[in-house]
Amino acid sequence: MLKLKEEFDYKSLARKLDIQLDKLIMEHERKQKAFEEEIERITTDTQNQISEAERNYVDAMEKERLKYQKDYMESIKKLEEKWMMNQHKLGERKDQTASTAEEVAELKKLLSKETSLRKAAEEEVNNLKSQLAQLKMSEASANSESLKLQKMLEDEAYRKEKLEGEISMLQTQLLQLSFEADETRRRLDRGGPGKVPGDLDSLISQVRPQVNGSVNEEKASIANLFEQVGLQKILSLLEAEDADVRIHAVKVVANLAAEESNQQKIVEAGGLTSLLLLLGSSEDETIHRVAAGAIANLAMNETNQELIMSEGGIRLLSITAANAEDPQTLRMVAGAIANLCGNDKLQNKLRGEGGIKALLGMVKCGHPDVLAQVARGIANFAKCESRASAQGSKTGRSLLIEDGALPWIVQNANNDASQIRRHIELAVCHLAQHEVNARDMITGGALWELVRISQDCSREDIRTLAHRTLTSSPTFLAELRRLRIDY
Repeated sequence: MLKLKEEFDYKSLARKLDIQLDKLIMEHERKQKAFEEEIERITTDTQNQISEAERNYVDAMEKERLKYQKDYMESIKKLEEKWMMNQHKLGERKDQTASTAEEVAELKKLLSKETSLRKAAEEEVNNLKSQLAQLKMSEASANSESLKLQKMLEDEAYRKEKLEGEISMLQTQLLQLSFEADETRRRLDRGGPGKVPGDLDSLISQVRPQVNGSVNEEKASIANLFEQVGLQKILSLLEAEDADVRIHAVKVVANLAAEESNQQKIVEAGGLTSLLLLLGSSEDETIHRVAAGAIANLAMNETNQELIMSEGGIRLLSITAANAEDPQTLRMVAGAIANLCGNDKLQNKLRGEGGIKALLGMVKCGHPDVLAQVARGIANFAKCESRASAQGSKTGRSLLIEDGALPWIVQNANNDASQIRRHIELAVCHLAQHEVNARDMITGGALWELVRISQDCSREDIRTLAHRTLTSSPTFLAELRRLRIDY
């Protein structure tokens, strides 16, 4: 399987994180100021409303009291007048006793009515007092809400302080990693590992022991960053607004993905989904190149291969290949697809989503590294088809032949680059093992390449495979006899 690594510049990431921290601090101070102004405004409005309500209820109570007092006095006055009149009538007409009794009863009813009105007025006053008490409770509730908002402000300040501490730790670790990478490059330029300067050695020793050897030192630095910072924080940087930060973050993920022990952790933390989203959302080809390399590393695992396919990885890789201009980007994309081509379960889906056509489309680049990855992918695909045919699960023609890969295979079967030639020779042998492909291979000129491979290939195992394939195919043997070629 192919393991791809990328270099990265953590100094730039540290500078960018400084800028982000300053922006976060300014944004928090602005929000804190606005928050305090809002609390003050709410408190002032509440106090004004309570004062206004108190004045209104006091005025209303005073008006009601005066009204009921006036009505009461008028009623008393009327009663007195009627009583005087009744007394006068009683003196004048002693015989109207029965009528006077009725009037007295009426007066009692009026008095009872006035008493009821007075009680209603008192109840209204009590209601007003109750409402005033509720307003005071509302004021107390507002004060409680203010205290709660103040507590939230304190919690926000604590979280800000914690975030600043974490960012400071991340900056220190990134600075350390950048120093180590620079020192590694300097030692390599001098022709071998050397002693790290005293000041730098002191800085690194605060985090972890010195690791001997430039390669091991760089791996240990990545592992140290992974353990101390945490995978989730590294993956969160993939969504940073700054392109340089995203590039450095995806380089770290790509290097972590090169280690098999990290691959499952990255996938479980959502790293694979984030990488695929970067392919679809970013327009930066550097990000495309490094993200494709990270996906290629993750695609070395069969379970991850199925996840990549289920999340539309082939479609995204095909689009990336169609838009790429840098051969190294095409190399990474081709490497990822080549790894997926080695999974028997994904053959039909990979072909259906344009994986084979994407591989063949990249050959126009002409770069040897790209062609080597394309050849590897075709060889993996042909091997899976050959195995499926032997098991009886595949009966039709090769999907490679149906998608037009055979002319390119024949053209590069004797390529000058050994890495390309070896993969193509294996692909020819695997295609020839399925008898249903024989007629297409004869028509396309692949038979002559198979004969050449069986005689001239530098690897004995491939020569033996080609010879066994030729001698076991009735179609190939018949064609050789027709051409009067002894084999």
